[in-house]
Amino acid sequence: MEEYVKIFRALGEPTRLKILRILSVRPMYVCELESVLKISQPRISQHLKVLKEASVLRESKEAQKTFYMINGKIMQKAMDDFLQFLAIDITRLPGFEEEALRIKLLDSDQCVQACKAGEDCQCSGEE
Repeated sequence: MEEYVKIFRALGEPTRLKILRILSVRPMYVCELESVLKISQPRISQHLKVLKEASVLRESKEAQKTFYMINGKIMQKAMDDFLQFLAIDITRLPGFEEEALRIKLLDSDQCVQACKAGEDCQCSGEE
């Protein structure tokens, strides 16, 4: 699950999503991204660093310049794996034992029933 957190955290910022969408057109140098996005090279480099650390970008050196491209294989695998993660029965997922049990008990939870009925309830989500 930690890998999903890293990837989705990297994708959770609008500028980084823009960068990925732009790089889906073609690989680019930082100076090209700077020209397209109209933001500074240091800011672009910070975003690229986050995307590289999440493995969603690859870089390639050409002389002294670096150009960036989407790591399609990693992105596809991450999305496929995440969809499989969502499809697995929650009772079979390590780390979700307590939540799976609570889901089973929802229909008998009086606070939940009161809330669903629109009644005032003083239930707390904390134990």
